[in-house]
This record gives sequence, C-alpha cells and structure tokens, in this order.
Amino acid sequence: MGEFELIRNFFAAAPCAQGGEGVALGIGDDCALLDVPFGEQLAISTDTLVAGVHFADPCDPFLLGQRSLAVAASDLAAMGATPLAFTLALTLPTVEADWLQAFARGLNLMAQTCDLRLIGGDTTRGPLCLTLTVFGRIPKGKALTRSGARPGDLLCVGGELGNAAGALPLVLGQRSAPPVISEPLLAHYWSPQPQLALGQALRGKATSALDISDGLLADCGHIALASKVGLEIELDRVPISLALEEFLGAGDAQQAALSGGDDYVLAFTLPAFELPTLLADGWPIHVVGRVVEGQGVGLFDEHGQDITPAIRGYQHFRL
Repeated sequence: MGEFELIRNFFAAAPCAQGGEGVALGIGDDCALLDVPFGEQLAISTDTLVAGVHFADPCDPFLLGQRSLAVAASDLAAMGATPLAFTLALTLPTVEADWLQAFARGLNLMAQTCDLRLIGGDTTRGPLCLTLTVFGRIPKGKALTRSGARPGDLLCVGGELGNAAGALPLVLGQRSAPPVISEPLLAHYWSPQPQLALGQALRGKATSALDISDGLLADCGHIALASKVGLEIELDRVPISLALEEFLGAGDAQQAALSGGDDYVLAFTLPAFELPTLLADGWPIHVVGRVVEGQGVGLFDEHGQDITPAIRGYQHFRL
C-alpha cells in the first residue's frame, strides 16, 4: 500500500477530516487553508510522541490514537483556545491495515470529542513516531500565558493529579489491580480529557496557566520563571483520587501527584475574588497554594515546613 492510498483509506475519509467551521480547505492539496475571524489570533502547538519513550510499544492502537491527539489538544486548553484543526505526521515501521484502522478510529473519536478537524500531515517509513500539530483560535489579547502570575494570586489545578503516573505499572504489565481501581487510572493515561472548556472559562480571569505534562512541581516552575514570582504549594491540598491512593499507598500517591506527569490537567493562577464565581459555575477547581514574592517553587507540609524535593518531575534528555 502506497502513501497516498494509506492516507485515503484510513484518514481522508474519516468524519474528522470532512472540514467544518474555520476550515476553508482540508486534505488533498499542498496546504490546508484556515479561516480565522477578524479580531482573533491563531494558537499553534506541536507534540511528538515516540514509541518506547512516550508510550509503551507495542500498545493498543485505538488507545494510542486517542491519547496522541488528547496530549496535543491539551496545549490549546492551556492557552484558552477554541479548537480548530490538526495535522498528523505518522512514521510507521510497516503498514498493517488492522493497526491503522484501529488507530484512525481512536484518533477520530478524540477529534470529535475535542471538535478538531484533520486537515493534513505526512506519512513515512521508520520507527513508530507521531507528530501532531493543533490549531485553535483566541480573541486577540485574551490568550492565557505563563507570564502573568502576581503575588497574592491563588495557585489552582483543574482536577485530581497523579492518576496517569499511577497507571504506568498497569500499562507496562508490572502490576495488576481490580477494575474498580485499574479502570479509572488507565482511563486517565490512555484517554486524558483536555480541559478545553475550562481554559476558555478562564480567559480574562486567570493570570497565568499551563497544562501539567511533566508533573505539578516541574510545570509550576515554568510559571514561576516566566512570571518572575515564587509559588508555594501545600502538600495536603493537592487533590488525589481514592483509586490512586488505594493502588500506590498514600506516600507514593502523593509523589505521583507532585512529579509523575502525564496529567494534562490545567494549573493556573487566579485572583482570589475570581474563585467563587468559577466554583459556583461548577468548574472542578482545587486551590493548592499561592503566588508570593521571590522565585521558584516550594512544597510545604501541614506544619509549614519546606519539604521541596530535589527532583521535581520528568525532564527530556536528563542523563
């Protein structure tokens, strides 16, 4: 099967590739064409996922299709963007019709969940690797960035942390657990749900934001650096699921929540007066700390003692 036949058979005919609002021209030409309304800006982000580094190999291609797009779409959520479209560059060691069909189904399901349209990409032969570029739109001047946190703001997250990191032993087949524990953890790993609606609700309210991919402590460090502030996290306020605590135990569950990564939950800073309205609207917001004068990220126990660990999260190229 040639490249163009592969694209036609498994991707171009998918519902998510049929165009829609904002897509003037999709798959089939040398470039896609996107329409961005007057007064809005285009948000663009690229993610690469490598087999054996970012996901287990082999793995279920349907779940991989979901996960690969969700990871990329989460960056749109972090900026407060409205989803528009995406491209896929797919490197494959071999062409296996069953694998491609399952992968395309998972990709299409997540695309429809996130309201994203597939508008192009590339295919080539080599070690299994996925590169997705997502496009969104944001009213001019309303994008959430990492650089606006101010002393006195609350530090918040958009949900429970650590579930995906806790699922890793299950994904790798190193451990097993009853379905009541394993299923919610595996769902967070394979089918993270980008917090797109929350990101849009935070426009004009949050002073900074990002999505947690490398761990709460590590990623909050990006906000602290960009905003030139300090962030203080209170350990006993970090939200952890019952499934994670039952699976790992309290201590390891806390570690997973702090530095495990792959959460794809939003972390953001917020003036205190904005919180009551957001909570009343039903958003799953947890206050985990505050913004202070200074620099860096500190972790504190219930007695106010600094217990910040030396290693704070996943880092590429660490030897």
